[in-house]
Amino acid sequence: METVNSAQKDDMQNPGRDLSEQIKAATKEIHVRAENTQLMLSYQKGQITLPQYKLLLCSLYEIYKALEEEMDRNASHPGVAPIYFPQELARLETLERDLEHFFGQEWRKRVIIPAATHRYTQRLRKIGEGNPKLLVAHAYTRYLGDLSGGQILGKITQKSIGLSSGEGLSFFSFPGVSSPNRFKQLYRSRMNSIELTKEEREGVLEEAIMAFELNIQVFNDLQKMLSVTEEAYGDQEKAETPATIPSLSIVHLSLGICVALATVGMGIYVF
Repeated sequence: METVNSAQKDDMQNPGRDLSEQIKAATKEIHVRAENTQLMLSYQKGQITLPQYKLLLCSLYEIYKALEEEMDRNASHPGVAPIYFPQELARLETLERDLEHFFGQEWRKRVIIPAATHRYTQRLRKIGEGNPKLLVAHAYTRYLGDLSGGQILGKITQKSIGLSSGEGLSFFSFPGVSSPNRFKQLYRSRMNSIELTKEEREGVLEEAIMAFELNIQVFNDLQKMLSVTEEAYGDQEKAETPATIPSLSIVHLSLGICVALATVGMGIYVF
């Protein structure tokens, strides 16, 4: 995992700053690393492909399934309750709609996911059970990132892969949020109200760095998988309709299962 440099340690040891500001400062360097992965550079250039997007959705589903189940389970916890906005932010149902659009009703049997995604979900399960206050680091970096970059990335995706309608793009839509900017202000205010000891605050900042590192690992694993799956996709695409992909059994690597758009791209990380 990413080591904490001296500047990041200063942010962790400055209790006078808001938690949201501290997270932004502590993750500045690794944020740049995430933006410069091959997969994210493709997004920024508007060169995302259909196979890339489908694999991202598969991983995103597993990540958000773990995150939202742990948030639901800890909804009354004092470290979670202030930032618990399921009606406004929940992504699981939107991802299910997108996956069904591309994979069909049997999408759960046809998706493929990398080991890095499983490591991400394992981490979310672990802290949800043992230290729920750390969930704020993942919820903040993911939800506010998605909310910030959603409209822009949705348009990039639609144009890049040639979708004629909004189908397959539900993930980028937040119908429960009328004003993203106002909502982000509310979210930061609620987040900054969470009571944390000095040690707990340092733990949250370290967890935010870990969240970015886990995302980077997912991006890199997905890119490696594409070198295999794109060849199979290309061989079968001619004989199949645009809404289907080659039948792929669920991959349970030795560690297990899941996109991140693990928060996708530079836009999605702007919060």
